[in-house]
Amino acid sequence: MKYPFTMNLDFINTCRFRTALPLAGLLIACLSYSTKAQVQDDTSEILRLRNAYNASLKNYDYDLSLSFLTEGVLTTISNGTLIQGKKNLRKYIQANSGTKMYWVRTPVDIDANEELGLAWEAGRWKGYLPESGNKSVTGGKYSAQWIKINGSWKINSELFVKLE
Repeated sequence: MKYPFTMNLDFINTCRFRTALPLAGLLIACLSYSTKAQVQDDTSEILRLRNAYNASLKNYDYDLSLSFLTEGVLTTISNGTLIQGKKNLRKYIQANSGTKMYWVRTPVDIDANEELGLAWEAGRWKGYLPESGNKSVTGGKYSAQWIKINGSWKINSELFVKLE
């Protein structure tokens, strides 16, 4: 029996390849966009948390400010002293609570990696006294490492260098 038409398998395979290639590219683009969108969401969330942390410091709400940190946080303060752990940081704050200074950290760079659950933040910090108004009395640069714990970003380490 003769068929009224013949099939060209090379043509069919070429059509499959030509269809599959754009679909694969579309899939890669969607996954890439999804990852970029997640990183943008993480960056926005860290910025939101940093602003809330700044507000807690300005209001001298140390319980709230400590809630942004991991239990084992490492903090190198501007004179080079390393404070290890949230409990020790609380003791340091209580021992120095006579000075009503608050700090504002302004991020310049935030880089998050959702897959690793890590983020890097760097920027400038300023110290203010209530009587100094909007004029800072000290300042410098800082960096922070954020880690994601159970879906929430927490500060795991901070380094402050006094430059002003």
